[in-house]
Formats: sequence, structure tokens, C-alpha cells
Amino acid sequence: MKKAKRERKYTLSGQMTAIFIGLLVFILMTVFIVTTGFLGRYYMSHKQKDLIEMYEEMSEAVNNGNLGNEAVQKKLVAELEKTNIDVCAMDISDDGKVVFTNVKEEGFLYKQMLRIFFLKDDDQEKILKHSNDYVLRKIQDPQSGIDYLEMWGYLSDSVFVTMRSPLDSIRESANLANQFLIYLGIFGMFFGGILVWIFSRRITKPVLELARLSEDMANLNFDAKYTSGGKNEIGVLGENFNKMSDQLEKTISELKTANNQLQQDIEQKEKLENMRNEFLGNVSHELKTPIALIQGYAEGLKEGINDDPESTEFYCDVIIDEAGKMNRMVKNLLTLNQLEFGTDEVEFERFDIVKLVKGVIASCDILIQQVNANVDFIADETAYVWADEFKTEQVVRNYLTNAIHHVGNEKRIEVKIVSTDGKVCVSVFNSGKPIPEEDVPKLWDKFYKVDKAHTREYGGNGIGLSIVKAIMESFHQGYGVKNYDNGVEFWFELEADNGREMKSEMTEEFAKPVEVKGEKTEQNEP
Repeated sequence: MKKAKRERKYTLSGQMTAIFIGLLVFILMTVFIVTTGFLGRYYMSHKQKDLIEMYEEMSEAVNNGNLGNEAVQKKLVAELEKTNIDVCAMDISDDGKVVFTNVKEEGFLYKQMLRIFFLKDDDQEKILKHSNDYVLRKIQDPQSGIDYLEMWGYLSDSVFVTMRSPLDSIRESANLANQFLIYLGIFGMFFGGILVWIFSRRITKPVLELARLSEDMANLNFDAKYTSGGKNEIGVLGENFNKMSDQLEKTISELKTANNQLQQDIEQKEKLENMRNEFLGNVSHELKTPIALIQGYAEGLKEGINDDPESTEFYCDVIIDEAGKMNRMVKNLLTLNQLEFGTDEVEFERFDIVKLVKGVIASCDILIQQVNANVDFIADETAYVWADEFKTEQVVRNYLTNAIHHVGNEKRIEVKIVSTDGKVCVSVFNSGKPIPEEDVPKLWDKFYKVDKAHTREYGGNGIGLSIVKAIMESFHQGYGVKNYDNGVEFWFELEADNGREMKSEMTEEFAKPVEVKGEKTEQNEP
């Protein structure tokens, strides 16, 4: 069996940092390529422009006759130094006299000018631009190996000029720029990455909270809420998440109710006829005894069998008592009939089972005191479940009153609530005699009584556990009984509020009561 490939997850802050660094690297590489490939061309073009402008300015000075003016020469020298251009101009009408230069050692430049003038060196492969007055070309000094941008031409009919500017500076500038970019890039990636990570954390913190909230909502945990606030888009999204959580809780409650109702409707048709026949047979049987007693004692009163007041009062008490038992039985039968026929709607809601059980124990305090029993309640502070709260209270009350009526030996009753594996189990244990093994499967049948004499003594009619069965089956949840050597424990389960879906069908495990042998201790779990 192949192991499932674990999906790699990337944090938003990490992605933002990676995008920033990647973008910075891209920009630096682009600048590096541009600097390496195009800076030289741009510099060459700029130098050509500088040479042409200087040529035109010197030509204008010659034409105006003020090239020899000291102020004009200072201005020209300043501009030449700024643009890194060497100039030498000679008057060919005056035996090649140098009329202007900005270089101190003019020998080489003068010789170069003479070579150009007399030999007319105009290598077409090196010429970049030319006109009737000048030629602009790129040359290399054979001695130093330095590349120059050179320009020569006539400022006037008698003044010949040579200008040149070294090109090696551009290469040095490009190398220095690239080095600077590398250092700047490393610095920018380090500190920029830190800043981006810090600010992205501030952005991603509410996003992570929303992710956790969505996970809780997926698990149907509607207590989780967005708390980071904010008036930006994320804050608005968080508020909408909270609204959606409330709406989903309401919708799920309605769906659970509707689903349960649907299951009841499906089962109702099949059970209807059998339940009607069984109901009529049991009612007629159970009502025979109290009706016969009421009839007998009423006839005795009418015939005046005993005329003394005490006998009359006794007869009346028996009639009232039997009538009360019949009334309670009829009410229980009506409740049971509604549950079994599905006419009593089950309203699923989310509530605290611990709080409910505490309330039932408190309401039965008088009965507990009458039998001198001690009740131990073991539970967590809260335990939320999905069920019909009113019907759940009926189940707890039936279990507890049953335990009170049958408590014996050490007079101990233990009520326990345990949460496990998506379920909440509620158990009620009473010390006393265990239930005979042959009677355990019949406990949940209507009108069945293990100890008929004791049951009639406290007015029981054998319907309470049948009501429990009907309620739990309407919930589609488990219930049962456990026998111990020192007592009996009844239990039932409800769906915990942890996102687990309700079971659509009763399993055989939950459909049948369970019997367990052994002595009840604090370590035993229901």
C-alpha cells in the first residue's frame, strides 16, 4: 500500500518574501544586463554629441575671431575638462602654429594632428560620422592600447583641429556600477527580506486566524470567532465569517431536525399497525386490575358493607389511589404513543447536558431524601450535545427515579457524564440487587416489570423504560443497561458537539441493551 504523498504547504509570508527577493533579483539582473550591454553604446553616443558640440563652439569662436581671447579659452578649458576631451588646434597658414590646446604635453596630440593633416588617414572602417567640415571616428592607441573617440576637421579655412576622448572610463564605470549593484542587491535582499517578512506577518496573522476559523467551521465548531478586527478587507471578511458561522449553526440545527423527521416518517408507516395492536392489548391488560379494584370498592361503598367511617375512608383512598395510577399510566401511554407513532416532533438543538442533569438531580432531591440515598455526580464542567433537550430530560428523569426506587445495600447512586470519541455518555448507577439475567432483554418492553410487587408498591406501570427506548431510538443514539454484582447501571449516549455527523441509522450495537457482569467501582466506565 502506497503512502499518500504529503502535500507541501507554503506560508503566505514566505511567499511574499520570496516574491520580493525574486523581483529584486530580476530588477538587478535587468539593470546589470542593460549596464553591461547598452551603457557603452549610450556613453559612445553621448561622447559623440560632446565632441560635436565642442567643435561647433570652437568653430563659432574662430569665426568670431575671439578664440585667442583669454576668457573664451578659460570657458572652453572648463567645458573640455568636464567632458574629458583633449583638443589641439593649429593655424596652417602660420606654419602650423598651435592656436589653442588644453593639454600640457601636446606633443603626441600635435604629431597625431600632423599625421592626419598631411597623410589624410581616413580609415573608413573606423569612421562613425562625417561631414564636409569634420570626421568622427574610433581609434586605438597602438602603444597604450587605449581606445579613443577622435574627431578632426577644419574650424575655418586656415584652422585645423583634432579632438579626442578616452573610452576606457566607460568600462571602468560599468564595472564599478555592476559591483555596486551586486553589493546593493545583497544588502537589499537581506534587509528588504526582513522588512517584508515582518510586514507580511502583520498581514498574514489575521489570514491565519481566518484559516483556523474556517477549519473549526469545517468541523462544525461554531464557538470559534474572528477576533482580530480591522476595517480593511480582511476585517470585513472576518465579520462575514462570524455571520456565516452563526447562520451555519442555525442551518445545521434545522437540517438535523429535518433529517430526523424524515427518518421518523419512513419508519412510521411500517411500525404503525404493529404498535396499534400492541398498544390496545397492553392497555386492556394493565387497566383490568385498577378498574376491577375501583369497581369492587365502589360497589362495596354503595352496598354499605362497612358503615364505619374508617372503612369508608379506606375504600375511598383505594379508589383515589387506583384512579391516580390509571391517570399516570394513561399519560405515560399517550407520551409513549406519540413517540412511537412519530407524532411528537423531535427538535434538535445544542445544549449543555451537565447543566440539564444537575437540574434533574436537584428536582428529585425530596425523593432521594425519602430513601436516604447518597448521590455522587461525576462530570466535567460543561459538555455540549445535539439532541431534543426536553426529551433528554425525560430520559434522565426516568433513569434517576428508577434508581431511587430500586436503590439498596449501601444506598448509593452514581450519575456520571463521560465524553469519548465524539459521544457523550450519561450513566445512572444504583446499588442493590442486579437484574436477573433472563429479565434483561425484556426491560425495554412496555408494561414489563421485573419485581411486580415492588413496582406496584411505588405505583410503577412498566412504561418508563419503554419511553426511554422510544426517545433514544427517535434520536438514533445508543442506550442500555449494565449488571454489576453490587448494583445496576442504565446509560445512554448523545452526539457530542464536535463536528461529527449524526448516524442515519441505528447500529445493532446501539439497538440492543448491553449486560455487563462485575462489581461497580469508580474505575468502571459506562
